[in-house]
Amino acid sequence: METQAKAPWHLWVVGILTLLWNAVGAWSYTSTQLGKLDGFGMSHEAIDYVSNFPAWADALWALGVWGATLGSVLLLLRSRWAVTAFLVSVIGLVGTTIYQRVLNELPADMQGWGIALTIWAVTLFLVWYSIRMRAQGVLR
Repeated sequence: METQAKAPWHLWVVGILTLLWNAVGAWSYTSTQLGKLDGFGMSHEAIDYVSNFPAWADALWALGVWGATLGSVLLLLRSRWAVTAFLVSVIGLVGTTIYQRVLNELPADMQGWGIALTIWAVTLFLVWYSIRMRAQGVLR
């Protein structure tokens, strides 16, 4: 029989905080898909930009957002599949970053690096953290 480690207190903190963080991304993605971006504080140029992603970039954005959101849920459920979900989110993040920062010019109000670097930091932390929790036997 496999021995399971007790979930440390920080798993719940990380899981809940990142689920809330990733839910904001899911809300943003869903609002974009539904054409409901008014009130987000975005310029018309920025709204047009995110609303007109090519299908492949939109698909990668979906992988990033939903992979991360699912990963946070799976982390709270202590599932080893959280690692896979977070790795899928990295694939999506790499693709959308390439589209936005290399292949396309961002609108002026979206050119800052603050939120982009924060998203990268949180995503890479979640990959590292979930791998660590799996290695310690916390994720089953």
